Amino acid sequence: MSTIYNIYGTDSHTMTLKLLEAIDAVRLVPSGGNVALKPNLVVAGHPDDGATTHAGVLSGCIEYFRAEGVSDISIIEGSWVGDNTQRAMKTAGYDEICRRYDVPFYDLKKDKTRSVDTPIGKIDVCSRALDAGLLVNLPVLKGHCQTVMTCALKNLKGCLPDHEKRRFHSLGLTKPIAALGSVLKAGLIIVDSICGDLNFEEGGNPIHTGRMFAGTDAVMIDAFGCSLMGLELGQVPYIQLAEKFGVGSVKFGPAVDLNEPVNAGSYPKPSGTVRSLTKNVHEDSACSACFAALARALYVEGAGRNKSIFIGQGWKGKSIPDGAMGIGNCCKGAKSCVKGCPPSAKDIAEAFIG
Repeated sequence: MSTIYNIYGTDSHTMTLKLLEAIDAVRLVPSGGNVALKPNLVVAGHPDDGATTHAGVLSGCIEYFRAEGVSDISIIEGSWVGDNTQRAMKTAGYDEICRRYDVPFYDLKKDKTRSVDTPIGKIDVCSRALDAGLLVNLPVLKGHCQTVMTCALKNLKGCLPDHEKRRFHSLGLTKPIAALGSVLKAGLIIVDSICGDLNFEEGGNPIHTGRMFAGTDAVMIDAFGCSLMGLELGQVPYIQLAEKFGVGSVKFGPAVDLNEPVNAGSYPKPSGTVRSLTKNVHEDSACSACFAALARALYVEGAGRNKSIFIGQGWKGKSIPDGAMGIGNCCKGAKSCVKGCPPSAKDIAEAFIG
């Protein structure tokens, strides 16, 4: 059984170094192989907001692998549909990391792709991710407005071109996320759980728990993350499906603590805020960026909570009942529609108050 290592604190750089040393991570790098670091840069937000990977996780990885003789190290990522990866990396402080260590950053939105066979058919995946000698997955443990939780398996979605990200939503997310994990396997996962947002993927309501953890089995890491958040595996169905696809095991033993959990916060369950806010929303294959913008607008502006709202690719070209509001270009069939791909939370909130 693979081992999960825990460490507590707030210094992401030092914590990362200690996790890598405990795992003896250099043994995972193929002889002469490169290391590609894949953080979570879903949006242009500061890591302390609870959505993106702290820059210290990257600097810790770079210093460790450099000291072990690995010279070919890069950072690879593509933000979600509608956001700009370069803007996101600068907001998170990665531009300074790249300058300080002379490490290249590759925007996967601009990368070549290859079509690979998976248990549910072909998926287009960015070539730099597929060609990594050691792909190091650096997710944030946090909530998600559609999948309840996101961590290791879902973070690999950033290694897809935008058209494939949209298609994942049209397929319902669960099956394609699990299938992607079967063909794009990170050899090492280091989870930034210092302050993840338990409800919104794009952050804004961080819960400070002062913890990071690491392992080599993405399914096990996600199952462990579920346990920390008080979730049952059935609430995040892509995890068990990934196990069926041979990605890893949901079974985990006691984690190895590298230090004492001094003042470490607990993990309250996701509050159910998103489900409550979207009770009148008719969602069909909505992209995360669009649905998250709607959820955020409903959170900050209560005027929309009693409206009948339609959102998602499944409504494209279809008529929407009079009196209902459409969100995004896919729902422009509504007489009242907040256009955009995706529209901003600000625009949606302003539409609610007329």
